[in-house]
Amino acid sequence: MSPAPGRTPWPQEAMGLVVGFALLALLPLALGDAYSRHVLIMAFIYGVVASNWDLSLGYGGVFNFGHLALFGIGVYAYGLLTKLAGLDPWLALVASGFAAVLAAAVVTIPILRLKGIYIILVTFGFAQLVMQVILSQSELTGGTQGMVRIPSLTIGEHNMIRDGKLAYFYIALGLLAASTVFLRVLVRSRLGASIVALRDNEEYAVSRGISLARQRLITLAASAFFTGVAGAFYAAYQRNASVDVFGMSLGTIILSMVLLGGTSTIYGAILASFVLTVFSEVMADFGPWRPMITALVIIVVMLVYPTGLAGLLRAGWGAAMRQVSTRPRG
Repeated sequence: MSPAPGRTPWPQEAMGLVVGFALLALLPLALGDAYSRHVLIMAFIYGVVASNWDLSLGYGGVFNFGHLALFGIGVYAYGLLTKLAGLDPWLALVASGFAAVLAAAVVTIPILRLKGIYIILVTFGFAQLVMQVILSQSELTGGTQGMVRIPSLTIGEHNMIRDGKLAYFYIALGLLAASTVFLRVLVRSRLGASIVALRDNEEYAVSRGISLARQRLITLAASAFFTGVAGAFYAAYQRNASVDVFGMSLGTIILSMVLLGGTSTIYGAILASFVLTVFSEVMADFGPWRPMITALVIIVVMLVYPTGLAGLLRAGWGAAMRQVSTRPRG
């Protein structure tokens, strides 16, 4: 089957994924200090959350402002399962992903027939409800104090605390790779095409036999699993859980990554997670000016290229190819 116009053939995209993640795997050879690896680990985590948000927001057209609550559910599910239930950290990592999927299924029910601002209100209210439940169960969750000394991941006898964050780097990279492959396979499938069809013309798609309820449930559930796993990994890496993960500050950062990268791309959100995370660290010396400078950069990019960084790269690549094709030969 020939690819759709403008779509990269799957073998070429797969090769690009392999090369891209192979290059990322070589970064520890150039970055020997633990701090640089920490910045990249956080970029990987943000990349997972932002790219999965792009699935529901960009491809599905569902204004799910409760997406970050799925990340927070992963954080607390991991903490409760490992610290209170004594479950193996690796099993808790996967179980946290399924806990987020279950939460996504629950929030899907009240938004099946809603549109626009009403979906935003319901999903935002869901996030606030989850946070209030966590605060009210302080004997289990620690309330406003959060949970501390959460068990970390282990690999045999290897000491992951004293290896300069090398093991955590590769686990986070593997998580990002698995999430990206899953998302790209999904959006390129017939299921992905039906999700986009509902976004672009809901009435026509429904008239052609596509179930709105089923597709919306699949979209939110699919975007939840790796988001929950990322939250669990974040808890294992930081060894604490706090209700700050439900706050507007983190939500604004992740949403900025989705919009700056360019919606309906997956890759754009991942690229933006690297750019914003690294840029924020570079601007650390500017103190309170840092968020204002970052916001200004985002505004400028969005004004010049409304399609985000992904659109900027496509435009640059297209210009380079035209330059090559028009260059005199001989």
